[in-house]
Amino acid sequence: MDEGLISRRYAKALLKFAQDRGTTDQIYEEVKKFEENFVSHPELQKALLNPVLSAKDKESLLAAAVGVAPGEDYLRFVRLVIHNRREAYIRSIYLMYQELYRELKQIAQVRIITAMELNEEAIGKIKSLILQKAGQEVEFIHEVDPSIIGGFIVRVDSMQLDASVNKELKLLRLKLLNSKKQL
Repeated sequence: MDEGLISRRYAKALLKFAQDRGTTDQIYEEVKKFEENFVSHPELQKALLNPVLSAKDKESLLAAAVGVAPGEDYLRFVRLVIHNRREAYIRSIYLMYQELYRELKQIAQVRIITAMELNEEAIGKIKSLILQKAGQEVEFIHEVDPSIIGGFIVRVDSMQLDASVNKELKLLRLKLLNSKKQL
């Protein structure tokens, strides 16, 4: 079965369950925290795929991956996923849940990528500018990527504004290469 299909079905079921129980916001925060820990601890994926680990150990591992004491609805979903032997898909399920949640709540995700860490004042100015233009609730993520050399990249959902030095250098290189071909 297709991973995307499995993830989407489980995420939709989790969202529906959370809506019925009134815990959509709590589960959203828990799966975001799980994602942060999953990315920062790559050995978590290996442990989940380990056939030697018992279901109880995997449940404890997924509960600990949230970083705080998870809610009962989160734990019930984890048990369901483990019972159905779908723990390999847990990250993609949670990513899909986040996407469905943001779609439901009409939250735009804005990712700001800069070459170096920005101070809170600069981030605040960028956030206020985007909030004025967005006209809806916005969730901000700031990342540092030294490979862009300077400038910034702003991604709003699937749209991107690339004002990085790296992009400008690539465009300049292409122009130079094209001008050489014409000579």
